[in-house]
Amino acid sequence: MDRFNRSPLLVLFLILTLSALACQALSVAQPNVNQSGSSAADQQAIVDQAVATVTARMAAQTGEPVVTTQSSPISTDLEAALTSLYHRVNPAVVHIFVLDEQSFVAGTGSGFVYDAQGHVVTNNHVVSGASALEVVFPDGQRRLAEIVGTDVDSDLAVIRLESLPEGVQPIPLGDSNAVQVGQFAVAIGNPFGVGQTVTMGIVSALGRTGLGINTFENFIQTDAAINPGNSGGPLVDRDGAVIGINVSIFTETGANDGVGFAVPSDIAVTYADAIVSGDPIETAFLGVRGEDVATDGRSGAVIVEVTAGSAADSAGIEVDDVVVAFDGIPVLGWEDLIAQVRSHQPGETVDVIVLRDGAEQTVSVTLDVRTEEVG
Repeated sequence: MDRFNRSPLLVLFLILTLSALACQALSVAQPNVNQSGSSAADQQAIVDQAVATVTARMAAQTGEPVVTTQSSPISTDLEAALTSLYHRVNPAVVHIFVLDEQSFVAGTGSGFVYDAQGHVVTNNHVVSGASALEVVFPDGQRRLAEIVGTDVDSDLAVIRLESLPEGVQPIPLGDSNAVQVGQFAVAIGNPFGVGQTVTMGIVSALGRTGLGINTFENFIQTDAAINPGNSGGPLVDRDGAVIGINVSIFTETGANDGVGFAVPSDIAVTYADAIVSGDPIETAFLGVRGEDVATDGRSGAVIVEVTAGSAADSAGIEVDDVVVAFDGIPVLGWEDLIAQVRSHQPGETVDVIVLRDGAEQTVSVTLDVRTEEVG
């Protein structure tokens, strides 16, 4: 009996056997009844009752509930949506080959068609140092490309193709400011040079800074698999709109560990448009220089210099102040402070929390504007 009690497979077998016998008995008793009518429903009710009775008795004998559930069909809505998304977006995701002076492949990466004029957005680190560029579309068509401009701080670059293949359309751009943690995210690119690859996950965090990846960091974090070669490719939402440009992974093993980062699309658009137009961009400016510090168990940025007449100077921020929070977000260090400042708009007023002589103070700062050349 002990083996019987411990064998869920045997319990299931007995339940199914009794169900089959019940069905057989009903068929013998009513051989001329049409099974598609009300009699079929009656038979099913009897079978269900028989199964329930056996289940109750088994539970009483074993002292544990016996669960008998029938798996419902798996919904194919998500699968259909992903398939449709892939077919819409994939034609405009490209594989970028970086060529050296001897026309040998020195590296590869990904990118996506940004506009109808043949501009492609990618990462600066993908195309940096290239003597020539060749772009391959998913259908195998190849195009030569040239670098239009780059921005090292945000690790963004724009290249231009000699022409677009017929029918290829730019990928629509989404609003990264509306992105929420937990929403679906799909990464498309060319990891390890094996060819076009699609991975799905969720947005696992927003506003990631202080990672030491870029000078300017305000990343979308995702667990969608991003690997070497995905750099420069799009991170899209479930509607197929670009919400970020994949830039890096965090790994201690050299493989994907489920922590990938993307430059938010709103930031990327600002820089890409400036590169394409040749115009400078305006970024928020605090007007301080600082260093990493930890005090009273808190990380922050200690101010070592305040620019005269700057936003920080006008607000009363002083040398030796330790900035521990910016607009309600903890400051992890100097680079984190820079990233947080640049994630805001010039003219915006924010509260900055500083430690001064061991006491916490809140300083209201209206950010200055800094003109930044890209190209």
